[in-house]
Amino acid sequence: MHICFLSQEFPLNGALHGGIGSFLLTFSSALIKRGNKVTVIGINGKIFHDTIQDGVRVVTFPKSNAKLIGWWRNFARIEKFINELHENQPIDIIEGSELTLAFLNRNPKLKYVIRLHGGHHFFAEGENRKVNTWKGFQEKRSFSKADGFIAVSEYVKMHTAKFLSYHNKPVEVINYPIALEKFYPADPTKVKPNSLVFAGTICEKKGIRQLIQALPIVAESIPDIHLEVFGRDWHFPDGKSYVEFLKEKFTKEELKRVTFHGPVSHSQLPGYYEQAEICVFPSHMETQGLVAPEAMAMEKPVIFSNTGPGPETIDHGINGWLCNPKDPKDIASVILEALSQKENFYKIGKEARKKVLGKFETGLITDRNLEFYRKIKNS
Repeated sequence: MHICFLSQEFPLNGALHGGIGSFLLTFSSALIKRGNKVTVIGINGKIFHDTIQDGVRVVTFPKSNAKLIGWWRNFARIEKFINELHENQPIDIIEGSELTLAFLNRNPKLKYVIRLHGGHHFFAEGENRKVNTWKGFQEKRSFSKADGFIAVSEYVKMHTAKFLSYHNKPVEVINYPIALEKFYPADPTKVKPNSLVFAGTICEKKGIRQLIQALPIVAESIPDIHLEVFGRDWHFPDGKSYVEFLKEKFTKEELKRVTFHGPVSHSQLPGYYEQAEICVFPSHMETQGLVAPEAMAMEKPVIFSNTGPGPETIDHGINGWLCNPKDPKDIASVILEALSQKENFYKIGKEARKKVLGKFETGLITDRNLEFYRKIKNS
């Protein structure tokens, strides 16, 4: 099959990337190994790129900033390229995220799939903010053009359906694949005692502020507790750094227990997870999130959120722990509970990897996606 992804987030060699980039990298590689063809098309930057990376063709068009019609020009470029590509290398499936199909004219010869990575309606509900009228309109229009939908968790499927119609088209829950060769079983001898590791964008919705607030409570019982933070900084609309906001909010004494390392590449993460006593990800809301299952794949003790897809990912006390991400006291309580069970870390780590193998293993996930693609293609 020839699968075409509409995204500007495919990570070229050496580029830092987020969750969708990690998904595209892992999934595209798996598709190619099974003999499929993959093209990724996006709008980003100021220069046209057309390159092949590990068998994946990545085409990026410069973004038009023309007043009022820039958005139309961007969609027109993609649409023209898709139609020309299909004539020379027939495309079986076009896949994008929630907004992607809004102003793309459907080619009747092609089939279109939306993967629910977390759209505007979903996060508006999760973050308790109003739906932007323009973005909401785009999502509804986009959904009306899809032939099928893939949700990366049961939670995102259910909560998206509260606001948007699937128009009686096929919908299937298929989790993200985890690159198990990259996230290997960790060496316990490399652990730094009483060290916590957080990875993700440094912003409010990832729960980093409440995690830092939890540290003094934990320190009452474990004075040498320390948090290592890895991830890119987020900025407020006025340009202010969220890391600087945290440094202003907390005292120097409180921040002695925290080290901000800045952004790191996806390939570096396993080495940092390996050194953690516990990996802690108290995100306020996720569609699924990759950091928790990636750390679980390394047989690490993981604390994730009891909201969203957290209960789908971790069985509390069996293969990890769940906390209330908005309550520093609960986060501290769960950290202390976990650290009181160090003798069980080996068993819990093995159960964590077992959960990932059964739920996120790349081969299993790739097969399920291909089966769904064939179903849509033949519908």
